[in-house]
Amino acid sequence: MKNIFYIIFGSLIVAISISFLGMPNSIADGGLVGISLLLYHAFSIPPSIVNFLGFIIILLVSYKYLAKSVLIKSTVTVLLFSFFTFLLESYGQPLGDPLVGAIFYGLFMGVGFALILYAGSSIGGASTIALVLKKKYDWNVVLVTFILDILVVISGVFVIGILNTFYTIIGLFIGKIATDYVIGGFDAKKAFSIISPYNKEIARRVMTDLSSSATYLNSSGIYKNNEHKMLYIVVKNNSVVHLRKIINEVDSDAFIVINNVKDVSGGTFFAGHNLPYETDESQE
Repeated sequence: MKNIFYIIFGSLIVAISISFLGMPNSIADGGLVGISLLLYHAFSIPPSIVNFLGFIIILLVSYKYLAKSVLIKSTVTVLLFSFFTFLLESYGQPLGDPLVGAIFYGLFMGVGFALILYAGSSIGGASTIALVLKKKYDWNVVLVTFILDILVVISGVFVIGILNTFYTIIGLFIGKIATDYVIGGFDAKKAFSIISPYNKEIARRVMTDLSSSATYLNSSGIYKNNEHKMLYIVVKNNSVVHLRKIINEVDSDAFIVINNVKDVSGGTFFAGHNLPYETDESQE
């Protein structure tokens, strides 16, 4: 149910980006969306039609090579954002500054794309073609997607001009940052590496107060060459302040290194599950 909400909301944001920012401000994009915008700027062909028909063609080519679940989700997503675009594309008005349009186009597009990606779907286009070429010829997905997107963006020079093409590149850069930030924000975590003579007490407090887990790592200091245990803890962002408070209460002189963690797999570290690592004395 949550994924359906992300797909619907993400598709609506993408449609708003195209209709209210991309179309009236002479901004393009990469992939199939970029092609649809360039055809609109050149021949006034509605992007909703181009996106829909273009995806149908890509779907017919790729259905043998991609997982059925991915194809179903992508089909639903394209149908939704094409429908939303069809409803909205006649209401957009120029902002008067294409650069501002490009910046907010990239921002909204990045957020919408992130929601769609988080739901395990896509809006078709270059990434789908790249996945097919990966399956068939073992080509690099990231490189192929990048090349296809660049070809579409560069071709914009002949339609929207050099200046607006540069604005488009700025928008794409902002969109990439927005996508990474939103996806990271959904499942953002921090990894704490702690060295303290009171690590046992810190670990106990983490398990009882945060309902989280921890593990000991063997380590040794170079200067004194002494063996000790380093405590490694992964917590969600909303628990960072609480964990720092615990550490400070137990040992205000503890050595702490905190790293951003974008992805955690291969175990369960959080409340409501069995803990993969026990922090009792048997680990010492």
